[in-house]
Amino acid sequence: MVLVAGPAPPPAVPEDPSGDPTDATIDLFLAVMGRLHQHLVERSAEFDLPPPQARALHHLGQPRTMGELADMLCCDASNVTGIVDRLEARGIVERQVVPGDRRVKRIALTGDGRRLWQAHHERLVADLPLVAGLSAEGRRTLHDLLAESLAAAG
Repeated sequence: MVLVAGPAPPPAVPEDPSGDPTDATIDLFLAVMGRLHQHLVERSAEFDLPPPQARALHHLGQPRTMGELADMLCCDASNVTGIVDRLEARGIVERQVVPGDRRVKRIALTGDGRRLWQAHHERLVADLPLVAGLSAEGRRTLHDLLAESLAAAG
């Protein structure tokens, strides 16, 4: 059982006298990331998935190479090897040879893995904090703003 403290209130950040909300925005992003991580930990524990394995599972809705998965998880390929080893030992994923380059391995969900991915995904989004209380229009606006921000960051 994983014990996690309850959600912290959003940080109170004094407004910058110049009107620039950058510092407050950073603090809000950190609070959002903390709550999302807490949610991921709690929901993933229900499936006996440590957070790194749950994050990998999330990205395996379609097969990915080890390198692609490492990029998506923002970690070194050697870390992904351990994560994939543990998922493979549970029968959730399998390594596949990429035609034309036997050195590259593609990670694909097994039948059991697909069922776990679906159940975990449904549970994860069922009561996703920070968007659960938003209207459909609010969710679309949040999505568009985040996408625009990421695109601007390169």
